[in-house]
Amino acid sequence: MKKLLIIDDDDVLMSTLKRAMERRGLMVTTASNTEQACNCLQEQKFDYATLDLKLDKESGLNTLTKLLTIQPDLNVVVLTGYASIATTVEAIKRGAQDYLCKPAAGDDIYAALTGHKAEDVDIEEKPLSVDRMEWEHIQRIMAENNGNISATARALGMHRRTLQRKLQKHPVSH
Repeated sequence: MKKLLIIDDDDVLMSTLKRAMERRGLMVTTASNTEQACNCLQEQKFDYATLDLKLDKESGLNTLTKLLTIQPDLNVVVLTGYASIATTVEAIKRGAQDYLCKPAAGDDIYAALTGHKAEDVDIEEKPLSVDRMEWEHIQRIMAENNGNISATARALGMHRRTLQRKLQKHPVSH
């Protein structure tokens, strides 16, 4: 039986995802932070992991690096409610197998974990909205500054509180 480690600080989402993946035949363990996840990986071998991009005050990107240091062949799918092109590229560069936006269907998560593609996805050929372009730019600068809000605010020439308010908003689709 294949083993999955779910790393998320949202208990409701974690238990829902756990049940969904157990129904698909995976043996599931959960962790709510980087330390717990690393301990689990040191204690046993996992085939897959799902990783929330924002773990309370921790960066999922930094967690991803730590996980793959412990188990380099671990297939990790990053899940996030704050998707951006910059974080997607960074997650893949750091070794994530896939990157999905929340809420993601159980079938899509399972397909991403196992490498079986669910269905071809049609991508709309629409330009990004101004709000979405701003979000993408902020995320790119944030990635360049390793998630440091103060440094990102300085680089963008905006007040730190203004940047924090913008970051608390969910990204606009298109």
